[in-house]
This record gives sequence, C-alpha cells and structure tokens, in this order.
Amino acid sequence: MITREEFERIVDETVAQLPESFRARIENLAIVVEEFPDAWTLELAHLRNRYELLGFYHGIPLTNRTHDYGNVAPDLISIYRQPILSHYRADEAIRAGIRHTVLHELAHYFGISDERLHELGAY
Repeated sequence: MITREEFERIVDETVAQLPESFRARIENLAIVVEEFPDAWTLELAHLRNRYELLGFYHGIPLTNRTHDYGNVAPDLISIYRQPILSHYRADEAIRAGIRHTVLHELAHYFGISDERLHELGAY
C-alpha cells in the first residue's frame, strides 16, 4: 500500500517532471493532497459520492487571467488520496492514477477544458 508520504512524493515528482516550459508558467498555485473532497467541492463538481472525485482545480485558469489579476490567494489543486486509493488497486496503478490526476488538474490550470481533454484522448 502506498503511504501518504509516498503519495505526496509522487504528486511532487509529477510536477517536477513537467517540461520546463510548463513549470516556468506555474505561479500562484498550491497543490495539496487531501483525504476527501469537501461538500462544497462535491457540489461544484455536481457529485454526491466523495469517492467519485479524484482531484479538483479551484481557481482562474491562465487563459482567463487578465492584466488586473494579482494580489489574490493562490489557485488550488486538490488531489484526493482516498478516492484514488479506492479507484486503483495495485501500487503501480495507484502511481499512474496519481500522475494522471495531477496532470489532468494542471491541464485545467493551463486552461484546457474537460471537453478538450476528451478530444485529445486524455481520458
């Protein structure tokens, strides 16, 4: 079983392995590991079961930021540990699921919609 420390390390490594051109554009963003999504986030995602949501991006995508964006709290990417551990069983599948979820939420940060991710075959 993957420990919380290893889970967090995989999240960090996923970000560190991004091409420099992407890493250099990440600013004012916090990525956190949480056990489960809260009720407010489930409502935003139009879900009832807390095991259905693996990650969530709260913020203003880079493509929607204007010249007056500033002095705001960091955007937030939450990666939900228990739903991922429940969804994927084997350790290697869990690792891949963590990476996929982090990249998926980062795509939203960069302004890529779920619809576009479907078009790109990222699901």
